[in-house]
Amino acid sequence: MKKSERLNDMIRYLNTREFFNLHDLMNEYHISKSTALRDISSLEQLGMPIYAEHGRHGRYGILQNRLLSPIVFTMDEVYALYFAMLTLESYQSTPFHLSVTRLNEKFEHCLSKQQIKQIHNMKKVLQFEVYQHHHVSRFLDKILNSILNEQDCQIQYLKNTQNKSYHVQFFKISAKFGQWYATGIEIPTNQYRVFRCDRITFIEEKDIKARFSIDELLSRSLEIYQSKKSIDFEIEISEQAKDIFYKEPYPSMTIEHGTKTVIKGFYNPGEEDFIADYVMRFGQSVISVKPESLKQWIRDRIEKLLHHYSR
Repeated sequence: MKKSERLNDMIRYLNTREFFNLHDLMNEYHISKSTALRDISSLEQLGMPIYAEHGRHGRYGILQNRLLSPIVFTMDEVYALYFAMLTLESYQSTPFHLSVTRLNEKFEHCLSKQQIKQIHNMKKVLQFEVYQHHHVSRFLDKILNSILNEQDCQIQYLKNTQNKSYHVQFFKISAKFGQWYATGIEIPTNQYRVFRCDRITFIEEKDIKARFSIDELLSRSLEIYQSKKSIDFEIEISEQAKDIFYKEPYPSMTIEHGTKTVIKGFYNPGEEDFIADYVMRFGQSVISVKPESLKQWIRDRIEKLLHHYSR
C-alpha cells in the first residue's frame, strides 16, 4: 500500500477512535514503529487534531468535537463515484431530497480543474443507456420511511384512470429503466403487490405497528407472491441466449447450465400474457417449452401479432 493510500485509510480508521497508540497503527497496517511515527506527523500536517499523552502508559488522543478530516480519493475512485452519481439523471424522482444538478456541482467543487476536465472527457466517451421518464414519483421518501419504520400505509393508487385504496405494508423499492416500483403485501388479503410509484396519489402511515418485520417480508416475498394455483414452467434455450436471461431475470425464475441450458420458474394464473411475451424475447433460441398450455399460449400471442400486422 502506498503511503498516500495508507494515510487516507488511516484518517478513516482513526476517526472512529478517541485514543490510539503506536501498536494499533503498527498492527493495523503492518508497519514499523518509525513508519508509524512518521505517519502520525504526516496526519498532523494534514490537519488532524492529534495530541500526545506522555507517561508510562502514554498514548495519542484525537480532539473531540473535531471536524471530520478530509478524505482524499484516487482518480479511479473519483471516476467511480461520479458515474454512479450520473445514473441518477435517468430518474425524475429519487427517495432523497436532492437535486442531481446541485449534487453534481457540489461534487465538482471538491475536485481540481484537472480532475474536472478528466471526468468531463470520460463522460463523453462512456455512454449509459438512459430511459427518461417524465412521471414524478412524489412519495418515494414516504414509502422509504414506512419501510424503515416498519409501518403499514393507506395509499390511493391510480389504476385504469380510477383511484383505488389499498392498505399495504411496503418492504422493497426497486428501479428499472428509469421507473420506480414499490413492492408490498396487501394487509386484508395477504397478497403480494407491486405498485408503480408515480401512480401513487396519496400515502398515509398508520399509527399501529406493522405485523411483519422487513426481514420476514423479504425472506417470504417469493412465497407470498406464489399462489397455490401457480404453474411451473421449463424453457430450454440455446447456450448463447443465456445473456438475454441475465439482462432481466425475475425472482420467480432460475437458470440451470449443464448439457442443456434451462430456465425454470412459475407463473400465477392471469400472468400468461406476461410470461408468453417474456419467452418470445428469446426468438428462435427457444428449443422447447413446458407445459404444453404455455406453448399454446405463445402460439396464440404470435397469431394475434401476425393478424395485427396483416391488416
